[in-house]
Amino acid sequence: MTKRKFYKTIIQVEILSEEPFTSNSLEDVAYEIKDGHSSGVINNRGSQVLNGKQTAKALLKQGSDPEFFCLDKNGNDSEV
Repeated sequence: MTKRKFYKTIIQVEILSEEPFTSNSLEDVAYEIKDGHSSGVINNRGSQVLNGKQTAKALLKQGSDPEFFCLDKNGNDSEV
């Protein structure tokens, strides 16, 4: 298993609007808060240190691939 550290950071966005806000796009969120017709606040909920195995699992959960950080599916450093 890799000895490298990885970090998982949760950022929460609260939006107040006159209509339901349904987009999952960060660009849409930023526009609505900055230039649109919604009010918003961003809260950084903090970072958590992950090991290789936890990072591989989190990447798969996001629909990404552990190879993004040169890891195999078990969190071990993969051959480049």
